[in-house]
Amino acid sequence: MKGKVVVITGGSSGIGKALAEVFGRKGSHVVITGRDVNALRETEQYLKNQGISIVAVQADVTLPADNERMAKVAIEKFGKIDILINNAGISMRALFEEVDLNVVKKVMDINFYGVLYATQACLPSIIANKGSVVGISSIAGYRGLPGRTGYSASKFALQGFLEVLRTEMIPKGVHVLTACPGFTASNIRMRSLTKDGSPQGESPRDESKMMSAEECAEHIYNAVVKRKKILILTLVGKLTVFMNKWFPGWMDTIVMKYMAQEANAPLKG
Repeated sequence: MKGKVVVITGGSSGIGKALAEVFGRKGSHVVITGRDVNALRETEQYLKNQGISIVAVQADVTLPADNERMAKVAIEKFGKIDILINNAGISMRALFEEVDLNVVKKVMDINFYGVLYATQACLPSIIANKGSVVGISSIAGYRGLPGRTGYSASKFALQGFLEVLRTEMIPKGVHVLTACPGFTASNIRMRSLTKDGSPQGESPRDESKMMSAEECAEHIYNAVVKRKKILILTLVGKLTVFMNKWFPGWMDTIVMKYMAQEANAPLKG
């Protein structure tokens, strides 16, 4: 990855920040985006202090113009784009019968349409360099999670898009990776939206028992280097995908009971 130009959306914290660090340490030039300018600048300085070649761009993935500007800055600064990692994302937690549908729309706008906008903006340069497009999906893109209507729907849609793109890009030599972490320690659950759209503010799960963002980023980095098509992480994640494929009815009950164990779970198993 030395000398490669890597664009990472949602790069100011969590998995995005960890990805910027691992690619930067391997000699890549890194462009990170985010909406929170203070968090963005803090991460930019942290990475610069490690000698990483980085530029931060304040941008909202839900706005096509911001994505065009992101791609323009990357090319102006580093001359090309080799890899786009669509990492920006948000979650939600509420029963479908209770949720304000504007919450679902917001999640779809970030997790799905944001990927479309960013990918289309960066794709010409990626095609020219036979590079990579990475989508950070989730096990929730294989198995619908109760209380996560918008999140699961957005990840199912994302995986469908990435499968189409991977197929369309075969003649052009572009690599497309669908990366599916299991539960990973990050701030996504703290920022998760409740039924009225307000932030949850705390995690309903024990973050200390999850894969770290840094370990997750290392797995994704290696998958990009090997140009893998699909990456499913954690033992629970692998088992969930396998069991849901062969025993979907049984898994409905198992998943319901599992998710009902969360603190203040909206679903009671």
